[in-house]
Amino acid sequence: MRKIDSKLITDIVKNMCIEANIFLGDDIKKCIKENIEIEKNNIGKDILKILLENTEKAEEKNIPICQDTGMAVFFVNVGQDVIIEGDTLTEAINKGVSKGYTEGFLRKSVVSPIDRINTNDNTPAIIHYDFIKGDKIEIEFAAKGFGSENMSALKMLKPSDGIEGIKNFIIETVSNAGPNPCPPTIIGVGIGGTMEKCCEIAKHALCRELGVHNKDKKIAQLEKELLSEINKLGIGPQGFGGSTTSLGINIETFPTHIAGLPVAVNINCHASRHKKVII
Repeated sequence: MRKIDSKLITDIVKNMCIEANIFLGDDIKKCIKENIEIEKNNIGKDILKILLENTEKAEEKNIPICQDTGMAVFFVNVGQDVIIEGDTLTEAINKGVSKGYTEGFLRKSVVSPIDRINTNDNTPAIIHYDFIKGDKIEIEFAAKGFGSENMSALKMLKPSDGIEGIKNFIIETVSNAGPNPCPPTIIGVGIGGTMEKCCEIAKHALCRELGVHNKDKKIAQLEKELLSEINKLGIGPQGFGGSTTSLGINIETFPTHIAGLPVAVNINCHASRHKKVII
């Protein structure tokens, strides 16, 4: 058995929260650059250049990419041969979020749902656990802003709706969102499972690098087809028109019940902030 001090986890999570909010992934910057070259709408092209410049300024000045530093979401794979000493893993992660958002001067956006009272340190985090073989802990962090989260949707389709029903719902959701999620967006889609599992895998899909398609060739082809259709909507960067409504669409699937076909669409703005660390 391998022992890991909870303080190590707290420190790592703190740094993840700060770094993910300042440094945008190379895959996203590369995708924005590529779309600048092919975007024919002049306003849309200028906006993409501004978004790219914003990421560069954030890195230079060591400040967040966006004022909405999101709600902290984690996907954690825990090795079965690991023992956490000190705090529980959940406590260690939440302490890391508290330190990261406080010491990193990141906006604290978490409030009680009814009274709207701020928790003052952006906790509690949303944590999804899975257990794996080995003696390591894999922690994946995503900062989820709610301008885009609010435009997300779930639909319990009927099996008879089939692939066309899935396509229509995804495109309809992006179309209805319009400029609200600060396009160009990144779309995470979950298909299958139960209601909550569907939403979970849609959220996790957002953590996959742009340009890396689903291993299933049929799903990969669906990703490419849907991205093309979404970019024909004409919403464009920040809603000013153009062919860059979305930078990518990542789809994940999970077996479901014979009577069901749940589909979740989790929308993210271009600032898809996530980071992964293996301890």
